Amino acid sequence: MNLKEMLQLADQIVFTKTGQHLDDLQAAVLRGTLQGQIYKKIARDLDCSESSVRNAGSQLWRILSEELGEEVSKTNFRSTMERLQSSNANVLNFSRVNNIFNICGDTPHSPNIPNSNRPTEQTSNSQQPPIHQDLSEMPELGAFYGRTGELENLTNWILQQSCRLIALTGISGIGKTTLAVKLVQQIKDEFECVIWCSLEASPTLAEFQDRLHHFFSPSENPDTPKIKSGPLPLIKYLQKSRCLVVLDDAHHLFSSGELAGKYKAGYEDYRSFFQQVEKLYHQSCFVLIGWELPREVAKENSQTTPIKILQLAGVDREAGRAILRDYGLANLKNESALLDGYQGNPFWLKSVASLIQEVGLGVTDLFPNHPILLPEDLKDVFQEQWERLSEIEKQVMCRLAQESEPVNLAKLLENVTMPPSDLLNALQSLSRRCLIEKQDNLYRIYRAFGQYIAGL
Repeated sequence: MNLKEMLQLADQIVFTKTGQHLDDLQAAVLRGTLQGQIYKKIARDLDCSESSVRNAGSQLWRILSEELGEEVSKTNFRSTMERLQSSNANVLNFSRVNNIFNICGDTPHSPNIPNSNRPTEQTSNSQQPPIHQDLSEMPELGAFYGRTGELENLTNWILQQSCRLIALTGISGIGKTTLAVKLVQQIKDEFECVIWCSLEASPTLAEFQDRLHHFFSPSENPDTPKIKSGPLPLIKYLQKSRCLVVLDDAHHLFSSGELAGKYKAGYEDYRSFFQQVEKLYHQSCFVLIGWELPREVAKENSQTTPIKILQLAGVDREAGRAILRDYGLANLKNESALLDGYQGNPFWLKSVASLIQEVGLGVTDLFPNHPILLPEDLKDVFQEQWERLSEIEKQVMCRLAQESEPVNLAKLLENVTMPPSDLLNALQSLSRRCLIEKQDNLYRIYRAFGQYIAGL
């Protein structure tokens, strides 16, 4: 079935439902979809806004789904048209009977049957919402600052490079979840299924798979035996449909008091699952969000694997100024000192801006020598991260907190009482937790975290 035939078939379906043929924008969306183009490319070719293309696409998928009595989306549009065409080579008229789109060769067109006149069982089926998205655990976006480059990288990795697993990491408050929410909002229509799962409650792999199993097969008899506890059955769903699965707060899978990325007892099955997500062929993408990553993920970040890691740094100065403006702190006398002290971390900036706003003191009084202020909510975050560290990591952090300038490995070796191998392992783990920065073989701690450690 060629492109022209598919468009003609879609046009007849839309006309049957609405009484109107495809307009130029709708036809362009369907043509671009059949050619494997993303919405941004379609919009660029049409010289119109991406939102206009997305709205037209959303309307089309709704019309087609309602008329055919099944879920139609950008990802399965071609296969749906080919299946309909193969039912009868001589397509003349269409009617929807008992929620099945039938192709008729010699009868006049039958109008849509109102819901009230259909058999009770079919009415119930037609009213079920399409199984497409579960974003009930995804936070609201709220204010979004900067991150244009990061969004472009993530979108390219997922839609163009077809990466199977992407890890979004960074120190607490840096904006990982906010960026992921923005990303999902922009690309969700490119997938058949989208689900956002929080791991804050530390579900076992069996519990996590059970949730996804019911997401993919909601109509299955509840008395049917549950999916096996092994990871392979879930992979089969990912191979069958193009899915986007977001796992937030992934650090809750790992032990406290150990080096980064060691699974808690009873959670080791996630290791083989993530390895299968990487190594077995499928058309889906997992996005992991957390302070630290699985060790098998952290070591696989290379050009030859379908895994990408994006470690977020602070937002740029313009975005930082926008945050301060939103708190009524525009044109501060010591604005640069404030932005530098909190290194562009959105949550840290919001926390100290709220403190300044509520206390009502002048910035000159608060920052006579550019100290780091630590509001209570910021201390709570640092305490939670501090308590997750191993003892050798705490020793290294305390040593780095005493340095006003970045230090090299040789100087660290002179001033810590541990074997060199332990120091190297601690530095690697702290780097994976995004608690230290490395540049030109020099290490340093975040100033705000160093201030917290100094007060312990």
